[in-house]
Amino acid sequence: MTESPYARRRAGPPPATAGRRPGAPASAAQDPEPDPREVARAIVLRQLTASAKSRRQLEDKLADRNVPEDTAREVLDRFEEVGLVDDAQYAELYVRSRAGSRKLARSAIRRELATRGVSGELAEAALEQRTDEDERADAAELVRRKLPAGLDLSDRTERDRAVRRLVGMLGRKGYAPGLAFAVVQEELEARTGAAADDDVTEAYPDTP
Repeated sequence: MTESPYARRRAGPPPATAGRRPGAPASAAQDPEPDPREVARAIVLRQLTASAKSRRQLEDKLADRNVPEDTAREVLDRFEEVGLVDDAQYAELYVRSRAGSRKLARSAIRRELATRGVSGELAEAALEQRTDEDERADAAELVRRKLPAGLDLSDRTERDRAVRRLVGMLGRKGYAPGLAFAVVQEELEARTGAAADDDVTEAYPDTP
């Protein structure tokens, strides 16, 4: 077990006091040691002020700062009692954030939550915010963003290369291969249809 920094300070030699006048203030080295609970509370508050955190993330931060495990548990239990640490709420916010900003699929978000110490029922309850329709719409939006404007879809080699690249991109964001391929094909067909409509309009500009 990692030695507490407080214990190391206690084990050190006492400061020299020879020559100090009676009644003179003690040196900084003679000040009372900080209360580990107060230190832990200050660390947790700073972390939560910066951004929402799961209990596991806060535990890791306290361990990095050599806060004793029993002290960390006591402080975090108290923060949970007053609602300042809430893994269920954290998971809900995290799902909305990652789906909204990165368009990640549920499987990718599930893995990220697990690395932050949120899994099982808490994670699944938060992921219920996302539906199959939500994921398909997000996948389609990602494909449309990444489709080059000048892509020649009549060139089979170029088209196949684009399909592989787009399916791979969706896979890295957690989308299942079957869904990824289907969405890419749909968006390419939509692009092909739009191009064909443009050709007709150019040939017959007065066509309603």
